[in-house]
Order: sequence, then C-alpha cells, then structure tokens
Amino acid sequence: MKKTISIIGSGFSALAASCYLAQQGHEVTIYEKNDSIGGRARQFKSNGFTFDMGPSWYWMPDVFERFFNDFDKKQSEYYELIKLNPAYRVYFGIDDFISIHDNLEAIKSTFENIEKGSGQKLQSFINSAKSNYDIAIKDLVYRPGVSALELITSKTILKLNQFLSNVSSDIRKEFKDERLIQILEFPVLFLGAKPSKTPSFYNFMNYADFGLGTWHPKTGMFDVVRGIEKLALELGVTIKTNSPVEKIIIEDQTATGIIIDGKKIKSDIILSGADYHHTETLLEKQHRSYSETYWESRVFAPSSLLFFVGFDKKIENITHHALFFDVDFNQHAADIYDNPKWPDAPLFYANFPSKTDETAAPEGMETGFFLIPLAPGINDSQLLREEYFAKIINRFEQITQQKIKNNIIFKRSFCKNDFVTDYHAYKGNAYGMANTLLQTAFLRPKLKSKKVRNLYFTGQLTVPGPGVPPALISGKLVAELIQKSLRS
Repeated sequence: MKKTISIIGSGFSALAASCYLAQQGHEVTIYEKNDSIGGRARQFKSNGFTFDMGPSWYWMPDVFERFFNDFDKKQSEYYELIKLNPAYRVYFGIDDFISIHDNLEAIKSTFENIEKGSGQKLQSFINSAKSNYDIAIKDLVYRPGVSALELITSKTILKLNQFLSNVSSDIRKEFKDERLIQILEFPVLFLGAKPSKTPSFYNFMNYADFGLGTWHPKTGMFDVVRGIEKLALELGVTIKTNSPVEKIIIEDQTATGIIIDGKKIKSDIILSGADYHHTETLLEKQHRSYSETYWESRVFAPSSLLFFVGFDKKIENITHHALFFDVDFNQHAADIYDNPKWPDAPLFYANFPSKTDETAAPEGMETGFFLIPLAPGINDSQLLREEYFAKIINRFEQITQQKIKNNIIFKRSFCKNDFVTDYHAYKGNAYGMANTLLQTAFLRPKLKSKKVRNLYFTGQLTVPGPGVPPALISGKLVAELIQKSLRS
C-alpha cells in the first residue's frame, strides 16, 4: 500500500532510506533545514577552492557497491573512484613518518623494515580482521538492532572472546614499536571510542584500511551525495531544502505529520535522519522514548575543530591524507574521554584533496582541510579556535619543513557551536554515539519509536552506528522495518 512519507534531514542515511522507500512504491519527500543537501557531508566553494565539510575518508567500497546493486545499478554509474597510493602518511616528528601503501604486501614490508617479525604478525592480524569483517559488514550490521538474538550465530559464538577483550590490548601483545601500534589503533577511532574501550571484534576496521584500501571520489566526497541524490530523484523522491521542521504532530499516539513554517504537512509515516536527540525535542515529553538522563549517560564520539584553508601555492612533503601523531596519543584521548578539556598538545589530521583532484583548487594552489578531535560539549570560542590553529600550523611547518602561514588566502573554521547550529548535534558531536560494547546493535537507540506509531529514526545515533557506510546501511534497515510494519 502506497504511503506518504516525510523524511527529516538529507544526510547519507536519510538519502539512502528515501531511495529504498521510493523503490517500495511510497511517495517520499525529504525536508532539509539547510540550503543544501548532504548533512555533515555538505560541500562549499569559495575563492576557487572546493571543500568537503565533513567525511573525507572513503572506506568499505563494497558497502557502497552493495547499496547501488540493491537498485540494479553500479556505483560507477554515479561517480568515479580513485584508489590512493599512498593511502595516507603518519607523521611522528621531523623526518619520521610512515607511509601506508595501497596493498597489504607493501604494508607488510613497511612493518617488517621497522620491526623484525612484524610483517607475518600483521598478516595474521589482518586475517583475523577479514574474518570479522565478513561476519560484521556482510551480515551483522544488516540486522535492525531489535533483539540481542540477532548477534547470536554459529560464527559469532566462536568470536565471543573478542567481545571480552579490546583492540588496544590485542595489538600491544603482538607489536612493540609504538608507531606501528598507533597506526593499527587509528582505524577504530572512526567508531568513536578509544581503542582500549573498543571490543577486539571491531578490528574489522583494520581490514577496511589495509585490506580494501583508501579511495577518493574523483571530485570529492560530495560526489557520493550527488550520486545518491541522482538515484533518489530517478526513483521519484522529492527534496526540499530550507525547510526546518518545527514540530512532529502526534494524534492518538501516532505520528500524522510535521509542521514547517507554521504549516502542517500530513504524512502517513515520519522518518528522521536528523539528530535523534533533537528529533525527540520536536515531540511533547510524554512521546519521547529517551530521557535527558539517558542521553547524558551515553558515550559520544568526539566533536571536532575543523579548518578549511586555501593556499596560494602547492604544499610540499605531504600526501592527500596525513595524520600528525607527533604528540602523546593517549593523553589526547584522555582529554576527550576521561577528563574532557581542550588538549594541550592535540593530534590532528590534514587532508589535501587537491593532491588528487586538480579541480579542488585554482591552478598552482592547494586546498587544505585540518581536523582536531575534541570532547563533545566542550567550550567553543573564536579565540580558542585561533589559538589551536596556530598550534597545529606551527607544528605542520616544523614537521614538513616549509613555511605556509603567509600563503593562506582563505580560512574558515567549524567547531562544536557550528555542529549544534547547523545539525542540531547533541553536545556538538561530529560522529554520533560511540560503538562501545554497551552501545552496540540492540543496545543503541531504536530505529522505531517505542512510544509513537509511524515514527522512525535513522543515522549515526541509531543502528548500526557512526560512519558513512553504516549510514547507508541504517537507511536500508529502517526502510525494511517500515515495510515490515506495513505488512503486519
């Protein structure tokens, strides 16, 4: 039976869900509060520079391919991918860096040259990671988080011990060089939690890294947004920007519409891809599934301080993706999770898409993106932003041995306050709720409201978790749940 479905937000999960729901034959409209689609994956252009505002790592290409295959399409019909080599470089100080190449054999050689015997250990570690990837990404994450029984299979029972140990301890049992340890711990940061708090089973992120490689959509991550938008429009989805939802209408414990600009829009089903906590503030308290106390008790992934920078020259001694781990990794993690505060010496990430995509910057110039992970809910001010930009740019100059400060011709910052304003992000988080053991699968906020009929949720605060591939999966899961409910 054809239903009228209103979707709040236009991030990856909302766009994906709209495609599946339209494919089912429903009349689907997306309402986006901002003037462009994409949620955290928006894009902006200024002074000839093009900036992706959020996600910049394209991992797990198989998940994207599976998404398009669900519509009898191929990813290549919607955007082009380039495999990066090196995938990224990790800097530990002046003349001290490690490049991660585009294939496991080369990475094993890099490890072996640094620590004798580590090449074979890495092969064993990645074999385990691939086994977990095949279980998690090809099966478990495509389950809707309704019951704990979803996690019990013949394969997961054999992996039970990997939910009782953590990624950090496993790595440190096998590898001794602190640089190699940090490189292996890095991928699970995408899950939003410290490696020491992340179950061993999640080492499948290392297979996503070393096994599947790092890719770049030809003209940036917004290519993916445009690709899914194109698919959605082909399927008959309507998309409306500059349309902030003011309230969700509830009648007889059932969601019946939304209010935008004071006008009621009737809907058979409401699906929110916006921040889960914010969405529930659009309801009267008695209709909310989760209390403020609940949200306060959750472990959230970090917020971020971002800088979008245009340089009037090419930057040397740098790769497309670069991680600066020249300070204490554990101390910065503690400043995020244990004793939240601005870090004295922050790790940071730098991304130069114009190294791969010449359209990202004017000829002879460079587009730069810098990111510092921060505790969610932290105090944010323009003065602090400038202080921390000076800290990282000074270290960048020292480590890459070049002067670039005087070559900055464009700079824009984005931090906790902007995440709140632009995305209604709870505490200004950038990545959602961390995937810790007690916040996994059925233990995350539900896709379906527990108190209101015909109200559903999708995205990084619900199942399966943070990240772009999980967002696509979340959109599929909620669409399937809606279809199942309509059949019952």
